[in-house]
Amino acid sequence: MSSLTLARAYRHSFETHPNLTLAAAGATLTAIGDAVAQTTQSFLEEDKNKHTRSYDFPRTIRFFCYGAVISPIVGRWNKFLEVRFPLRSANTPGRTSFRAVAKRVATDQIVMAPVGLAIFFSSMGVMEGRDRDHIVRKFRDLYVPALEANWKVWPLAQLLNFSVIPLPYRVPFSQSCGVFWTLYLSLINSQENQSQERQDKMAEVVREK
Repeated sequence: MSSLTLARAYRHSFETHPNLTLAAAGATLTAIGDAVAQTTQSFLEEDKNKHTRSYDFPRTIRFFCYGAVISPIVGRWNKFLEVRFPLRSANTPGRTSFRAVAKRVATDQIVMAPVGLAIFFSSMGVMEGRDRDHIVRKFRDLYVPALEANWKVWPLAQLLNFSVIPLPYRVPFSQSCGVFWTLYLSLINSQENQSQERQDKMAEVVREK
């Protein structure tokens, strides 16, 4: 199947079943991001002569589920930005308004970026079976650094996304770019889980004494 045929099939699927199409595309790309993250972790641990862990399939399934849920939400958000900040006015139909693009990017980064990260950390904590204290600790340790990293990476990508990419392809485009972002989130989430597990074991040792 050629890329053009695949694009047409995706466009038809999006027009007939937009939420299902976005959920499937987002879930697949997010799962790929975690697979890349786990492969990278295994390589780094092997390079440092550490014990190489086996592949964590439940972890990838959690990312798959997260991608399936968040992608339709992002799709609706993109539609809102499309309507709220039109790129072309009736007076200048052939020109793209840079001001409108800037408003889309700013609104996305001020509103959706913090909300999206909150959904990520809370949903991962719930799917991992963490209690409230562990989820709160995860927010305390990771939320602000991840948000600052987001603001360094995503504005440029979203500038391209909102100004050039057609609406049906914006979520897959951001998710494709986001494979590396998912890699980052997956790594810091996994490292935080390991840190919490070590702290819990130390606390158990102290209590036993």
